[in-house]
Amino acid sequence: MKKKIAVVGYGGQGAWHAAWAMKSDVIALSGIYDIRQCRMDAAREAGIHTYPSLDALLSDGEVDIVVCATPNDSHKDIVISALKAGKNVVCEKPVALSVRDFDEMCEAARASGRIFTVHQNRRWDVDYLAIQSLVNSGKIGETVNIESRIHGSRGIPSDWRCHKPQGGGMILDWGVHLIDQMLRLIPEEVTSVYCETTNITTDEVDDGFNLRLSFKSGKRATVEVGTYNFIAMPRFYMQARGGSAIIEDWQKKCKVARLKAWCEKDVLPVQTAAGITKTMAPRDEITIDAYELERPVSNVHDFYRNLVSAIDGECEIAVKLPEVRRVLLVMEGAFMSAKAHKVLSVSI
Repeated sequence: MKKKIAVVGYGGQGAWHAAWAMKSDVIALSGIYDIRQCRMDAAREAGIHTYPSLDALLSDGEVDIVVCATPNDSHKDIVISALKAGKNVVCEKPVALSVRDFDEMCEAARASGRIFTVHQNRRWDVDYLAIQSLVNSGKIGETVNIESRIHGSRGIPSDWRCHKPQGGGMILDWGVHLIDQMLRLIPEEVTSVYCETTNITTDEVDDGFNLRLSFKSGKRATVEVGTYNFIAMPRFYMQARGGSAIIEDWQKKCKVARLKAWCEKDVLPVQTAAGITKTMAPRDEITIDAYELERPVSNVHDFYRNLVSAIDGECEIAVKLPEVRRVLLVMEGAFMSAKAHKVLSVSI
C-alpha cells in the first residue's frame, strides 16, 4: 500500500513534490498547507486537498510522511513539530541554517523513533552519476582533483532566496547540492576550506562562490556556482593519475582520456603563439585512449522508493543524517573562510 504524504509549502519545490506524489508508485498525496492564500488557491485549482492549518495537517492520522518545502529559515520548527506528531519527515535542502539547529532536529528524530531525511535529490543527477561511476571504476586511476561547477546568467531568483535572514544565497542554494556530491566523490576527511564569494547582482547574499577543499590524502576539489556567467565553464572536470575526464554540461556525455603510455619516442614540438613547445604538445592515440561514457540511467522516484522501503524496515535510508551534517559543516566553514578572507584548517 502506498504511503501517504502531506506537503508543507506549495511553492516551486513543494509543488514539485506534490506533482511527483500524484504519479508515484509508492506514495500518494494527502494534501498541502501553505501560509499564502494564493498558493492554497492554486493547489485547490489543481484538484489537491488543502489543510486549513499546519496543526490540521499534522493531526491527520492517515499521513505517514510530512515534506517540509518552505523557506530555509522555517525548516527547524516545522520539522520538529512533525516529528513530535509522529510523522516521518523529508526536509528540503538546506535542512538548517546552522549545525546547532540541525542537531536539535536530529535529537527530535531520535526521540520520535521516526525517519528524518533530507531531499538531496541531486544525488540522482545523471552527470554526477557518470563521474561517480568513473571514480568508483578506477579506470583512470586514483583521483587527484575534481572540479564541479554550475554556471548561469540570470542572477538569484527575486524571492526569499535573495534575502539573508531567510537563508538566501548560492552557497545554501546550489552549494549544498554540489558539496554533498563532492563529499561522496571524495569520501575522505576535509582538512582545509577556502572560499571566495561574489556580489555582482546583490550585496545582501552571495550570488556566486568558489570553494576549494583539500582532503587528508592530498586530493583537491573545487566547487563553484555563478549566476552572472554568460559563457559557462564545464560542469565537471576530473584529473586522475591515469587520465582525465570532462562533462561539458549536464546534458552531455562524459568524455574520458585514459593514459596508455606516458612517453612517446619522439614528441614533435608545436607552434604556440610566438614560440614552440614540447611540454604542451597534444597527445595522440599512441599514448591516449579517448572515449565517451554512456549516460547512466536514473529515476528521481528512487528517492521516495528508498524512503518507503526504509520506513518499512527493508533497507537503509539513502540520505543519512551524518552525511547531511558534514555538508553543513563545510558550508559553515565556507562562510567563515569568505568572511575572514583566509584558508581555514578543519577536520570534517
